[in-house]
Amino acid sequence: MLSRTAANLFWMGRHLERAETAARLLDVGARITLLPNTEEGYRNEWESLLRASGARLTFAERYGSAINQENVESWLFFDSENPASVASCIERAREGGRIVRTALTNQVWDALNTAFQELRQLKGRPRGELDTAMLTDFTTRHGATVRGAINASQLRNDGWHFINLGYSLERADATSRLLDVKYYVLLPRVEFIGSGLDNYQWQVILRALSAHRAFHWAYGGEITANKVADFLILNGESPRSLLTSLYEAVWNLDGLTRRYGEGVPATASARARVTLDALMSRDIDAIFDEGLHEFLTWFIAEIGSISDAVHDDYLSGRM
Repeated sequence: MLSRTAANLFWMGRHLERAETAARLLDVGARITLLPNTEEGYRNEWESLLRASGARLTFAERYGSAINQENVESWLFFDSENPASVASCIERAREGGRIVRTALTNQVWDALNTAFQELRQLKGRPRGELDTAMLTDFTTRHGATVRGAINASQLRNDGWHFINLGYSLERADATSRLLDVKYYVLLPRVEFIGSGLDNYQWQVILRALSAHRAFHWAYGGEITANKVADFLILNGESPRSLLTSLYEAVWNLDGLTRRYGEGVPATASARARVTLDALMSRDIDAIFDEGLHEFLTWFIAEIGSISDAVHDDYLSGRM
């Protein structure tokens, strides 16, 4: 496979998952606003989302200091100047799919194109007719449709591995950042840990990740910081956990290594395995002792290093 084709498939997967992440961040913010914001509680929930997504400075360049729901919603969903907005990601995923149209089945292309066309219609509607729940539902619904078409109709070849490698690396990064919104930014003071506010915010994270019911199936009973963090970091049955996402990335990298043999360096595969081993060597108590924010910062940096290695191994034109 040409590196250009591989890159478009890889980034198609990443952009689709990134669109869902932006929508889920909006959902977190909207749910958190249901609680009164006092100086004794959490900080501005919209600023928290921008900080966790790494977009605080770029947002400020465009909107100044007006951090409110309307501006953040526009930035995270509609703004073409934001490369991580829902609109930008869907448009880029569709354009990438168009470029490698012959590598996609009709079902996958139709699902991508339908999402793009409906996005255009959505952008043309008055903003007053749209609420956050509608925007989140639009994104997750179309994301699930495209992913279902990929799973149902694509050959399990190298193209499949590149698409799903993009999905899994982006999902690992996204879950880390959503966890960081909760623990490091929304609840900065130690005395609030274990409070009603703390537990409500953990529920918000679960619901934003569509994991609330699955969490209760796996753990039952009371929602606590340790249980939720364990579910989203170390539980191999949780589809969005860091462990599951990284395991899937390793599986897809191993598939590419088997296909291309010694023709390509396996730096990315080796790097991912080292990170997976380091993750599996921890338990949730050790992570909290280390500091959840510090652990997540480490993990996000590791995912960035693996992504860079994927580019060097497969997407730089040397393949």
